[in-house]
Amino acid sequence: MSRTTSKTAIVTGASRGLGLALARALGERGWRLVIDARGSEELERARLELTELTEVAALAGDVADEWHRTALVEEAGGRIDLLVNNASALGPSPLPPVAELPLERYEQVLRVNAVAPLGLTQRVLARMSAGGRIVNVTSDAAVEAYEGWAGYGSSKAALEQITRVLAAERPDLRVYVLDPGDMRTRMHQDAFPGEDISDRPPPEESVPGLLELIEADLPSGRYAARELAERRSQTAGAST
Repeated sequence: MSRTTSKTAIVTGASRGLGLALARALGERGWRLVIDARGSEELERARLELTELTEVAALAGDVADEWHRTALVEEAGGRIDLLVNNASALGPSPLPPVAELPLERYEQVLRVNAVAPLGLTQRVLARMSAGGRIVNVTSDAAVEAYEGWAGYGSSKAALEQITRVLAAERPDLRVYVLDPGDMRTRMHQDAFPGEDISDRPPPEESVPGLLELIEADLPSGRYAARELAERRSQTAGAST
């Protein structure tokens, strides 16, 4: 079991899907992890698995709650090297058209997908040194107009603009927006209730792209996981 704890990462929404897949990869590389999720049982299973790899703290709660964001940062300790804002809310399912989007549900989507990452980032910045990395997970729905995706897509568009402005304000950091692409996850299934999504790739296939952002020295900006994975593969091939 690896016990290298020189670097600390906060990964939200890490009880399953992309968050858990990334946490596994970071744990295998010796990162100390602080993870969260709303469901305490799934989170505890993830914690037990990750404990076999590295030091991990798991806090159940909702990133939309300020007290929970404060607890995550305090648990991470004095220096935070990486923040991955992965936790997201889809909103109503089936996805409604704009004319029928419930405003109270939309407000909750905005709180989870845009306000919460901003709030957590604000708390992390004071503990992040030059070269620290912030990765905000987005979606192509933030830049494309898909029927039914107004709520989720606009919340991710807001997150992307926050990310771009932060990158301009903090050139000493690496601030990224990462589009993981379609994945075979519970959220994706909720977006397409009753449909067979078995043709979508598992979230593990998006992890190499995330690792490229974390381990390479790419400039701040918006990236697609699949393209980064190809870059990573080509780089590895060239070095062998």
